[in-house]
Amino acid sequence: MSRQANPVPASPSPAPQPVRIGIFDSGVGGLSVLQAVRARLPHAELLYAADTAFAPYGERTEEFLCDRSERIARFLREQGAQMIVVACNTATAAAVARLRATWPALPVVGVEPGVKPAVALSAAHRVGVLATTRTLASEKFRRLAEAHAGGAQLLLQPCPGLADAIETADDTAIDVLVQRYCAPLRDAGVDVAVLGCTHYVFARALFERALPGVQLVDTAEAIARQTARFADELVARGEADADAARPSVLRAWSSGSPHVLASFAQRWLDAQVDVRDMRC
Repeated sequence: MSRQANPVPASPSPAPQPVRIGIFDSGVGGLSVLQAVRARLPHAELLYAADTAFAPYGERTEEFLCDRSERIARFLREQGAQMIVVACNTATAAAVARLRATWPALPVVGVEPGVKPAVALSAAHRVGVLATTRTLASEKFRRLAEAHAGGAQLLLQPCPGLADAIETADDTAIDVLVQRYCAPLRDAGVDVAVLGCTHYVFARALFERALPGVQLVDTAEAIARQTARFADELVARGEADADAARPSVLRAWSSGSPHVLASFAQRWLDAQVDVRDMRC
């Protein structure tokens, strides 16, 4: 009987090489994206910036959004960010092309309403899209809808005031607004609805109650996958930051009230958060 060769011990996997990732939003909504990125890239150091002094973004002009996005991206780069995640649909629609033109070598991840996956899921071919007024009016969203709507009917529902209510944790206002904005979609018989603002994820339970039987789509996981692909490319090029490491305390900045961001983050994230003033 032949003897079985002893297996060769497997070489230990190399230690993950961390990267430093800057994430920003008009306020707390981008924490839903940060949560997904954090789960997918447990060794990355994440830096979060909330532009709460100028929130909500939904009613701001495109030029204003471009200016604020550039200022915040520059601030995060000064903190050592090797890539930027624009965790805001409205800012992405207005400013992501400007950021990529300003820093051609910098990986920039934007977010957009999940129209493509929503259309694929819809048996009724009726998809609701809940987003800010600015997002739905943008040229970027128009191109997105044209590219991916296919034969489905898209029912666009602007939600003025909802992101602001979530930002201030006004539970009564959130409930009233969710019911108001979901009613037309419910009446139209949509079977899939897109949560087209990162803030809306934090009101998901209310959307589920207002749209019974309707499948909800958000894009946080897709954003996290794209962020991970960029992180892998940085590592492959030998550009991982040896000094970056997931800290026990998340570093964050706010242009408004640090206390609001800290309390919201501690409520939703399994992490301690050190929030400082952001001057930019």
